[in-house]
This record gives sequence, structure tokens and C-alpha cells, in this order.
Amino acid sequence: MAGEKTEKPTAKRRRESRKKGQVARTPDLGQWLTILIVSMLVGPLLTRQLHSWQAIFEASLRSISDPDPAKALDLMGTAMRHAFFSIVTLGCIVMVIGVASAIAQGGMVVAPKAVKPNFKKLDPISGFKKLFGPQTLWQGAKILLKSAVVALIGYLAIRSIMPLIGGLMPMSTVIGVVEGKAINLLRTVAVVGLALAGADYMMAKRRMDKQMKMTKDEVKDEHKQAEGDPKVKSAIRSRQLAMARSRMINGVADADVLLVNPTHVAVALKYDPAQGAPRVIARGAGAIAARIRARATESDVPLVQDIPLARALYRSCEVGQEIPRELFAAVAQVLAFVISRRGHGQGGGEHTTPRALLEDLPEVQTAGRRRRTERAPRALRSVSAAPPSAAEQLLDEE
Repeated sequence: MAGEKTEKPTAKRRRESRKKGQVARTPDLGQWLTILIVSMLVGPLLTRQLHSWQAIFEASLRSISDPDPAKALDLMGTAMRHAFFSIVTLGCIVMVIGVASAIAQGGMVVAPKAVKPNFKKLDPISGFKKLFGPQTLWQGAKILLKSAVVALIGYLAIRSIMPLIGGLMPMSTVIGVVEGKAINLLRTVAVVGLALAGADYMMAKRRMDKQMKMTKDEVKDEHKQAEGDPKVKSAIRSRQLAMARSRMINGVADADVLLVNPTHVAVALKYDPAQGAPRVIARGAGAIAARIRARATESDVPLVQDIPLARALYRSCEVGQEIPRELFAAVAQVLAFVISRRGHGQGGGEHTTPRALLEDLPEVQTAGRRRRTERAPRALRSVSAAPPSAAEQLLDEE
């Protein structure tokens, strides 16, 4: 089905759920871990406190023979310090374990959205559904299982110490045995509780992953948001192309000559001896060629009609690219004609090509193939050390 949630949640969906406070957790993990740690530390703490309180009681009995308010206050302060130490120690242990268990189950999450009032939670119908939902059944089964396990362990522990009660063993021995049994009982219950808490955490994680699953349409929409809507990207690309085309047409005013075909193709060339070979600064076909010709006419740039050369340049050159070496001679004749007219004070206008052999043009590579060739190592395509061509010599003579 189209609306069925079958896809795994994406990283973005997980981050959004985390911001909402939707993290797989179980409070039992921290509680049972606290009981286990306390059961390990309660023995040494009690032993230390018993020795301290024994010393305090002995000092209190000795102070009866010589009552002094200062000594009484000092004994009271000592007793309060010992009690405060025990309380702070246990409190710090509980706090550290609680924080550590929360971090282990997903880290510290600050979710302001989770504390905002949500009136949907007051819906009695959804509340009634939750009352008999799988989550409620799992919570009830978990409570029954924990109660049964704790009752069984407690029963076995009590039955093991019943023979000692009422027997002939000294009371100190009985108290020591009962104390050890009680601590072992706490540890056993805590270990079993931790196992149950681990199972509860796995169930909570599985439930959370199921809630965060996405439909295929949601995954596609999120991918579009991350990568950008194709329609928006197309509109941006079209605007960028329009701006680049506008800059190209405005640059026709700086061209030395515009080769036309006569209406379908237009290629504007600019020659700067300091930059090497002539370069194409504008090119176009159809409507773009018409705009280029109009701009050249406005800027008094000479238009030279040379159908084979215009087509060859259009096919082999991109904007900003140098003309191919195979066309140097043909372009040099056109530039020589334009430069000679400029020397006589004559500017734009439309002219026929000065070349005598119009069809005598060598084969040239396409613009794409030339671009790939230009990416080759400079050592393989450098022409700086080559002797000047016939076209360059002709331009130098002019």
C-alpha cells in the first residue's frame, strides 16, 4: 500500500524525534542498577558508620561524669557530620547512576516540545485505546513478572534462614547471617531486575523504531527537501543561464568581429595579442544569434558573413575558449580585413568574407572534445615553444 510505513527512518527523522523527546528509554534500568550498586556499598558504609557511632556513644557515656555543654555540642556536630556523609554518599551514588543510565539510553535530551501542553492527550477515545493497547499489556505483564520473580527469590532467601531463627546459635551470628542473606537477596533481585530492564529497553527501542518508520512518499519528500526540489533547481538553473546569456550578449560590444551564417549562427571574436589566440566571447543560434547581431549592430561591431567559418567556430568553440589552431589562418584573414578597415577609420556594417576559398577549411574537433583535450598535461599541448603559424605571421604583419 502507498501509505504503509515500510521504510527505515532517516537520520533527519531520528533527529526530529529526538527533539520531541521521543527516545527509547526505560526507568527500570536506573532503578535496578541503583539497587545493585547500593547493595555492594551498603556493607562497607554500615561498618564505617557503626564504628563511628560506637565511638560517639562511648564519648557520650564518658561525658556524663564531666558534663560540659561545649563537649555535648561537639559530639552532636560529629554525629551530624557522620550522618550527613552517609546521606550525601548515597545521594551522589543514586544521582550518578541515574544520569549515567539516562546517557546510556540515548544521552541527555532537552526537548521543549515535550513539555508544551498538548490537548490531543486529553482525548478520551485515544486514551481508552491506549488503556487496552499492546503497550499497556506489556507494562502489566512486566509488573507481574517482576513481582513474581522478586517474591520467588524472597521466599527462597527467607526459607534458607528460617532454621537459624529460634535455634541455639548466638544472636550475633544470626544477625551476621541474616545481614549477608539480605544483601545477597538485594543483589540477586537487582541482577534479575537488570535483565528484565534490558528486555524492556529492547522492546521500547523496537516500538520507537516502528513509530518512526516512514512511507515511501515521505522518504521521497525528505530527499527532495535535502537535495532541493527539481522544479526549484530547474528554475534556478534557468535563471542562472539567462543571466549568463545576458552577460554574454552585453560582452559583444567588446568584440572585434562577428561572424554570421547569415541569420542562424553568430560567433563574436576578440583578439588580444597579450592573451594569445583570438577567443570566442559570444556564440548563439536562432533567437540568441539574432540578439547577438542586434547588440553588435548597436555597438558598431562589424558583421562578416562567412557561413563555413561561422559554423566551424560555433561547433568547435565555447564561450571563453580560444579558437582551434586549424582555423587560425581563416580567422586571421577576417581579422586582417577588419583591422585594416579600422585603420582607415571605418567601423561596423555588414560585409562579405574576404576569404577566397570559402570551403577550404580543415576538420576541427567539437567543443566538448577540445575541452577534454585541454585538460591533458600542459607539456603535451603546449604551443608556446612552437614556431609562429602562418595566421600569427599574417596578424603580426598587419
